[in-house]
Amino acid sequence: MNIPHSDKKRVVIIGGGFAGLSIAKKLRNKNLQVVLLDKHNYHTFQPLLYQVATGGLEAGSIAYPIRKVIQEYKDFYFRLTSVKEIDTPNQKIISEIGDLHYDYLVIATGSKTNYFGNKEIERNSMSMKTIPQSLNIRSLILENFEQAVLTTNEADKNALINFVLVGAGPTGVELAGALAEMKRAILQKDYPDLDISKMEINLIQSGDRVLNTMSEKSSEAAERFLVDLGVIVHKNVRVTNYDGRTITTNSDLTFETATVIWTAGVQGAKVAGLDSKSLVEKVERIRVNQFNQVVGYNNIFAIGDIASMESEKYPQGHPMMAQPALQQGDLLGENLVKLIDNKPMKPFEYNDKGSMATIGRNLAVVDLPKYHFNGVFAWFVWMFVHLFSLIGFKNKAVVFLNWVYNYVRFDREGRLIVRPFKKRSFVTFTSDEV
Repeated sequence: MNIPHSDKKRVVIIGGGFAGLSIAKKLRNKNLQVVLLDKHNYHTFQPLLYQVATGGLEAGSIAYPIRKVIQEYKDFYFRLTSVKEIDTPNQKIISEIGDLHYDYLVIATGSKTNYFGNKEIERNSMSMKTIPQSLNIRSLILENFEQAVLTTNEADKNALINFVLVGAGPTGVELAGALAEMKRAILQKDYPDLDISKMEINLIQSGDRVLNTMSEKSSEAAERFLVDLGVIVHKNVRVTNYDGRTITTNSDLTFETATVIWTAGVQGAKVAGLDSKSLVEKVERIRVNQFNQVVGYNNIFAIGDIASMESEKYPQGHPMMAQPALQQGDLLGENLVKLIDNKPMKPFEYNDKGSMATIGRNLAVVDLPKYHFNGVFAWFVWMFVHLFSLIGFKNKAVVFLNWVYNYVRFDREGRLIVRPFKKRSFVTFTSDEV
């Protein structure tokens, strides 16, 4: 990897997400050599991926170069690579670009989409965890409408403009609301030769309410907002299969659709090499103690979505959101310095600042520790929090100006197919249709 030899202790961080960058900032200019590894050279602000997918924002406005973050950090190195395995006996990581020895290792690999073992759903549906995936969704949405204009087969046309979102957590709810607003204000202007009223946005939830991690008040308000926007909400329905055309469920419901976006669950993006006792089955998170040390290891730590710190209050670990990741990374940065200096470490205590989700224009729900509110004020709170959480002044300015423009014009200028998404052909055109 061409990392210079140093007499300092070497800390290797795997992952440049919220958790990885949080600890990186805390280790800035300490008496350590720090190496940050990631398969992308940028940090992604994941809460706004759905706006990239629906043309509200361009990808560059929610991404920030990792090298720009660390460019003034001393003895700090970034390498673009994927880690294949951790060789714990020899204290080294094995990556695509070579091996690297570590004194302390921090795993902050985040999470990935959980398809619960259904390979056909995984093969035929879309997920939205990265910028490339969001751009693929945006391209597929627009390509489906372009294809719907061409076909004269009504069944195919309806399936092309029928969208099914599986999972009614924050991502599913926000994406459904954004699609509903596109239907109401944009698509009918772009495609006057299509009957946009036939476009369906189906949101499927296996549980009995949307946003089931939030308060019942917020859940009820979010569902009401979605229904008013024209989203069809299906509760207590579990998707069993999707073959690229037809969705089957555990009930009598079936859906004919060319687009399924899977937001029904996430699991840890684990790295091979750790003892199986350190892993939580099914969700593939890594068990850690109150100091974020991986169970069974003294010099390996895990933070963020990948870490499962089980407690009486959080028996399945902390929620896989940005706040726990940021707080764990921040504290671990301090604790690593204390550990190296043979000082006692401070146990992690999660400060739950609340949660929120936006459904559409002037519509959002916010849960704070003591207050729950929704509507216009909640929408402004959501925008303020997300705007100031972005990295970089330019990104903040660009996103703010985009939001102002979109609000005033009721438009989404980013509906461009700049990178066509190649999916298995859905409709076979006859020569006279083309």
